[in-house]
Amino acid sequence: MRLDKFLAQSSIGKRKDVRIYIKDGLVKVNKKIVTIPAIEIDEQNDYIEYNGEKVEYKEKLYYMFNKPKGYVTAKSDLEHKTVFDYLGDETKGVFHVGRLDKDTEGLLLFTNDGEFEHKIMYPDKHVKKKYFFIALGNLLDNEKEKLEEGVYINNGEYLTKSSKLEAIYNFTYLDVEEDFKNKYLNHLEYNFFNQKLVKGNITISEGKKHQIKKMLKSVGCKVIYLKRISIGNLKLDDSLELGEYRNLTEEEKNSIFK
Repeated sequence: MRLDKFLAQSSIGKRKDVRIYIKDGLVKVNKKIVTIPAIEIDEQNDYIEYNGEKVEYKEKLYYMFNKPKGYVTAKSDLEHKTVFDYLGDETKGVFHVGRLDKDTEGLLLFTNDGEFEHKIMYPDKHVKKKYFFIALGNLLDNEKEKLEEGVYINNGEYLTKSSKLEAIYNFTYLDVEEDFKNKYLNHLEYNFFNQKLVKGNITISEGKKHQIKKMLKSVGCKVIYLKRISIGNLKLDDSLELGEYRNLTEEEKNSIFK
């Protein structure tokens, strides 16, 4: 096994991080400093050290989490609670795969497998993520076409890759049933009684900061609710309440890349 892969799977850090550790001379193999991340090791018999401590090879862990809004995707934060506040002792050593904004809900993965994280997150892998959104404004056919073809965000500096829009429904607040209002819209602090609203699904294959909010803003819509519902072909388990997590099955893990 490659040394950088071994360290990533042993919860020392993500693959890009452990490569830096190796090049900085913080890793030893059989008592000798090694600075080549791609060197092959015998994970069962070689003695690996990081920062002076022996590294034990760990079982790979994979978790699906239903993230609630109001929590940041980080190990620690001085001002806000983090998604790790929900995790138990059995998840020790895992890290989050990608991020969700503080006010975004839905599917978030945790693992200690750096290779797994790499396959999901790197742009050349083209793993798609689907989100359900509600926004102020309406989406007409020409605006949907713009979003699907790609729009400029970040002050016109970046053109998004093609996306897919599904189940688009334009409506107003007065059209919304009571359970819909209670589930999605009761947290709003301003009056949108006569506002036009739109809801639907959008699928993207990249992950720029606040990308979906910026994309919809470019066609005159303001996102007021956002939830990630799938990664690849892995769908969020509807039985998971907000803040709950569970192990991924082998079938679910493989479904991400199909």
